[in-house]
Amino acid sequence: MYDTKELYLKNVAALQSELSIKNVNALPKLQKVSLNVGLGVHKTNKEMISYIEQSLTAIAGQKPVMTHARKAIAGFKLRTGDLVGMRVTLRGSKMTDFLNRLINVTLPRIREFRGIEQTQFDKQGNLTIGFKDQVSFPELGNDVMDKPFGLSVTITVKNSNPAASAVVLKALGFPFKKS
Repeated sequence: MYDTKELYLKNVAALQSELSIKNVNALPKLQKVSLNVGLGVHKTNKEMISYIEQSLTAIAGQKPVMTHARKAIAGFKLRTGDLVGMRVTLRGSKMTDFLNRLINVTLPRIREFRGIEQTQFDKQGNLTIGFKDQVSFPELGNDVMDKPFGLSVTITVKNSNPAASAVVLKALGFPFKKS
């Protein structure tokens, strides 16, 4: 089991030749990892909000930021300033630690997981993985089935497009679907 930073540095020459990029600084690099949770139906339940906050803190290793509504939408019974979600942004060593746990522990624990699809990349080459519930994160223990919530993990890659990002993430050990 390698650290993602060590794997990236180890595979720089192979990535350069595969992507045909001469300058090392022009290679795609991992910039940040963002974890996002939308509260949805739980936005009025104080107990669930504190549970989600504690769970995100355990998963990410740092306290989440509360996100509030910027404008009112009557159809969703939403007022300006209402709490609508939580997010965490990881960079540096916390990011590499999280990615190691994601690749080696969390993704293999997902039931019927066949790999990451190419359609999960956006135009800039960022990868977003959605989780229907938090069961696959071992940091939370076994009592997670009582209060399920969904979250998304976005891996932002700098200097990239979807094909180049897939090559870099595959070199780091991400499991992709075989096409």
